[in-house]
Amino acid sequence: MCDIIKMTATELAGKIKNKELSSVEVTKAFLDRIEKVDTKVKAYISVCKDYALKQAKISDDKIAKGEKIGALEGVPIAIKDNILIKDIKMTAASKILENYIAPYDATVITKLKHAGAVFVGKANLDEFAMGSSTENSAFFTTRNPWNIEHIPGGSSGGSACAVAAMTAPLALGTDTGGSIRQPASCCGIVGVKPTYGRVSRFGAVAFASSLDQIGPMSKTVEDSALLLNIIAGYDRKDSTSINIEVPNYLENIKDSIKGLKIGLPKEYFIDGLDKDVKNALDKAIEVYKSLGAEIIEISLPHTDYAVAVYYIICCSEASSNLARYDGVRYGFRANCNNLLDEYQKSRGQGFGAEVKRRIMLGTYALSAGYYDAFYGKAQKVRTLIKQDFENAFNKVDIILTPSAPTPAFKIGEKSSDPLQMYLSDIFTISCNLAAIAAISVPCGFSQKGIPIGMQLLTKHFDEKTMFKVAYAYEQATSWHKEFPKI
Repeated sequence: MCDIIKMTATELAGKIKNKELSSVEVTKAFLDRIEKVDTKVKAYISVCKDYALKQAKISDDKIAKGEKIGALEGVPIAIKDNILIKDIKMTAASKILENYIAPYDATVITKLKHAGAVFVGKANLDEFAMGSSTENSAFFTTRNPWNIEHIPGGSSGGSACAVAAMTAPLALGTDTGGSIRQPASCCGIVGVKPTYGRVSRFGAVAFASSLDQIGPMSKTVEDSALLLNIIAGYDRKDSTSINIEVPNYLENIKDSIKGLKIGLPKEYFIDGLDKDVKNALDKAIEVYKSLGAEIIEISLPHTDYAVAVYYIICCSEASSNLARYDGVRYGFRANCNNLLDEYQKSRGQGFGAEVKRRIMLGTYALSAGYYDAFYGKAQKVRTLIKQDFENAFNKVDIILTPSAPTPAFKIGEKSSDPLQMYLSDIFTISCNLAAIAAISVPCGFSQKGIPIGMQLLTKHFDEKTMFKVAYAYEQATSWHKEFPKI
């Protein structure tokens, strides 16, 4: 089992295809691993044991009959529990959806089924993907496999933990302001936020519709490229999906990066940056120099406004999106004598504190007399942030920054201070505001043995360059070969 759970998804797919391993054998190995360690780390809200074994048996039968198989045939994957799988419970880590059974598949799930993937479980998250630590789940806090006293990041903390703890070789997360990249950094794995519109959002629970994006999480850059190959593409069910050709992200991933220009934004390398993070990034920059890349200092002048702009926009959109949870159509319903009480008590009892906070902030920002002052102005500054990136990409091919300002902090350390918690995403939110693509890759460890991540940002729909640059660094280092001793 130890050998199987340490294999990459690419390796597993090859061995299953060549009949060196069966999908049932691989799936059982990961299910056994879940049984062994998930009581400690709590990555999963629900484990789909029977469902997964049934899928694995189908994959093995297809291979035995010589039928056409998918790129991930028989390979297990964890799915963040705000993405719908038909007939499987989907909670969004909220009491208001605690017993909700998905009536249809998300588009990414349809694509994964076609590719032959096996769904081993639904991963924990901050309620409705609102948070940076997975402490806001209505059910339990997920723990970092490298040190269970620390947070795994958020909101896709369960997905990151599942990959890092070797309970799944792949996972899907969602990223609204860093919710894939920040937990990837905290847990020492790879996390990708694709260009907005590259991956269909149909069947993912809406948080902030102009920011949300589904993306891959994996142990290696190659695995994330493989997974994005499968889930990317136009979908008429998603009005924000972009009808543009999807390249093969694996095609040039091993090419040289000699002569490529990497930008370092001075606004991201600030005095308050954690010393261990700065040291890890400095060493990563030296690796890129040794690979022949040209390092150029750049400026993204409106970076200081990004946090304020992001929280106005995301809370406003959350206020609108979460109005549908009214205790009438689906989800939790409080027992009341009149409709107004039913609305108030269903939401009051069903939503957690952070979700309520963001709904109230958003409702205020959208209210009469304040719309132009807050939401309208935030959208204008968002355009300036987007223009900053466009100007920067006229000078460089890729932008390198920290993924997070600090390594993963201790559970409970920032729970009483929402503003400090919000600053955990300070280096990731601009990417969502500008709708560009980014990846977080492991680049070292803190003195306490907690992983540190490096973020690479690229222009719209240029994920191929992003993967190539990330892969070059990964292959020149050995961080992706480290495993937590849990």
